[in-house]
Amino acid sequence: MRFKMNRKNYGKIILLMFILLIFLVAVFSTMGSANIKVIDTVRIILSKFPVLGDHIDTSDISDSSKIIILNIRLPRVLLGVIVGAALSISGAAFQGIFKNPMADPYIIGISSGAALGAAISIVAKIDFSLLGMSSVSIGAFIGAIAAAFLVYFISRVKNKIPVDNLLLSGVAVGQFFTAVMSFIMVINSKDMSKIIFWTLGSFSGKGWEPFLKTSPPVIIFMIILTFFAKDLNIILTGEEAAQSLGVEVEKTKIYILVICAFITSSVVSVCGIIGFVGLIIPHIVRLIVGPDHRILLPSSALVGGMFMIFADTVARTVISPTEIPVGIITAMFGGPFFIYLLRKRKKTV
Repeated sequence: MRFKMNRKNYGKIILLMFILLIFLVAVFSTMGSANIKVIDTVRIILSKFPVLGDHIDTSDISDSSKIIILNIRLPRVLLGVIVGAALSISGAAFQGIFKNPMADPYIIGISSGAALGAAISIVAKIDFSLLGMSSVSIGAFIGAIAAAFLVYFISRVKNKIPVDNLLLSGVAVGQFFTAVMSFIMVINSKDMSKIIFWTLGSFSGKGWEPFLKTSPPVIIFMIILTFFAKDLNIILTGEEAAQSLGVEVEKTKIYILVICAFITSSVVSVCGIIGFVGLIIPHIVRLIVGPDHRILLPSSALVGGMFMIFADTVARTVISPTEIPVGIITAMFGGPFFIYLLRKRKKTV
């Protein structure tokens, strides 16, 4: 398999995607029960930028509109961007190391593991922080790591991970962790409402604090993940060939598993389980930019951010004022897409 690389074209593609993402952030920040114009939203946001804000007059915009945009909608939309990017880039990386189009943090049980770890931390009333991470985030990370390695070792046959094995082990591990979490909910009815939150996935009521705490480490680890793009490209040619070219395949897989588990657990600890994003987006992006992970990983992150804020906007506006958990919306898109992939694979067997 050969990868044709035109850095100038790829740079332009990423730049265009980034510009489109910024535009969509402004657009989706305007949507809601309060009618606020896109241009007013842009003015409100730009007015908070250093130097630039001194030249933008927002005196004709009501204070209520400013509060809605700056304190409610904008932090929620930005958090959606981070969550969508994290799940999408993790999905692209999983599909690369497993050489499996069905790999995804949700399908292979990592999201369920993270949710269980978070639930245990909540029920056990554990309250401490380590390196800026809360006890809930640490619990989610431990659960995600446990799920990742459990699925990896169960589904592995010699040096390969067959599709059927990955799907079955992922579903089994995910369901087991979900069952444990359900049991915890039954015996801890006081915390049930908090735990149910993790099973549905939502950005409701999220302000600046979760975004500011989550985004720096997630962005750093997403950047680190892109440094493995070349290794992922080589692994796609075959593990034996990759080893002959100097890639330590097993170590690379473990590094990527740990990084993706951290990224996934960080966002799950904030918004709960949101499924299928890491399955859908890498496939769509791969059709547009090709299989080269040097462009696939950052593009998946950007498109994933776009998709997530679109899904969240649908979730909070389609039957307004009632809000649908965003995990339900992504499942409505992802379920049929997953069936399509299974049928497509069936035809090629």
